[in-house]
This record gives sequence, structure tokens and C-alpha cells, in this order.
Amino acid sequence: MTGASRREAAEAPAATPSKRPRASLPGKTAETTRNRLMRAARAEFTQHGFAGARVERILAKARVNPRMLYHHFPGKSGLYVAVLENALGELRQQELSLDIEQADPLEGLLQLFDFLNDHFEANQDLVRLLSGENLLKARFMRRSAVIREMSSPTLAMIDQLLARGGESGDLAPGHDPLRLYVLMVALTQFHLSNLHTLSAIFEQDLAEPRWRAARRADARMMLQRFLMKKE
Repeated sequence: MTGASRREAAEAPAATPSKRPRASLPGKTAETTRNRLMRAARAEFTQHGFAGARVERILAKARVNPRMLYHHFPGKSGLYVAVLENALGELRQQELSLDIEQADPLEGLLQLFDFLNDHFEANQDLVRLLSGENLLKARFMRRSAVIREMSSPTLAMIDQLLARGGESGDLAPGHDPLRLYVLMVALTQFHLSNLHTLSAIFEQDLAEPRWRAARRADARMMLQRFLMKKE
């Protein structure tokens, strides 16, 4: 057993016969139990990061015993990877549900920007999860083939819009899909991932709705002018 495995095993409290919680509530399916574990784990990893998260707190919040955790996931690290896959999967699924493939290319890309802005605002736990995984140099994310595969369709959608915009002359040529997507993410996420430090440094509440609305308008205008063909 590796050192990491021993640490995970040590974190899982052994259930005694007299105190062992029931595997699941009456009438609850295995899927429901798994979903409870995922919700509890997402909250725990968001608040404490991977290193600070505790299996016993996840089990208590999900109301399941250790046996059910290891039935659904290969330990703490496996649960953490599943949380990352789920959080990013929600983002990708909603990105790909946008009806922008046949839209005006510039408008389609601006709609994608609007979606990213709204999604990160509404799911700031995703921002914190990604920040925590960046501190770990994507050590756990690299284990997931699912996460790598889910990014390709989004870049293909952007590439298609850029190609159509270039052919029509509406967009400046030479934009790279990945660089453009990273730019969009930076414009919609940086103020969230650095909310507290920036607010403290400049003594202004960056969570204030009017400031947020003005920042969004600035970022959208910057992106629009960057994409448009120069006259």
C-alpha cells in the first residue's frame, strides 16, 4: 500500500457494528446515494481543497457509511476526480447546448462569452475547485481521460464560428480557437478567483452588482473589438 493509500484509508473511520449507519435510506437507490456523496464532496473540496478535505465530514453530510463510499469511488482521490469531472461536465454540456452554430459568427462568440460569464458567476464553487487544482498542478485532473475528451467539441464549435466569420469578412483572420477560449475564460473568471485580494488591495468591493455589471460590459466590448475585422 502506498503512502497516499494509507492516508486515505486512515481518513475513513471504521464503522463499528453498534454505530454503523445504514448503507442508504429506505427506498433510496444506489444512484441517489452516489449523488448525495457527490454533493457533499463537492462542498467539502470547494471549501477545504483536496488536502484539507476530510472523508468523515463527507460521509456525515451525505449520511452514508464508509463501505458505500468505497463501493462507488476508489477512495478520496477517486471521489475528488469524479467531482472535477462532474463540475467541468456541467460547464461543457451547457456550452454545447448553446444554439450558436448557425448564428452570426460575432454574435455567436459573444453569446459564448455571456454564457461563460453567467456560468462562473452562478457556480463560483467551480472557480474555487479549478483554483485549488491549479495549485496542485492539475495532478488529479491529468488522471481523467473524460476531462480531456470533453474539451474538444467546444474548440471545434469556436473554430467553426471563426472560419465562417473569416470567410464572410466579418471577423479578423488568424484567431486561434484555444487562445480565444482562454481569453474568454480570463475575462469572465479572473475577478472571481481574485475577488478577495483585489477587493482588499483597492479597498473596493468587487462583488458589488454595479461594479460587476460595468466590468462585464467593458470585457464584452474589448472582446468584440478584438474579434472584428479592422477597417
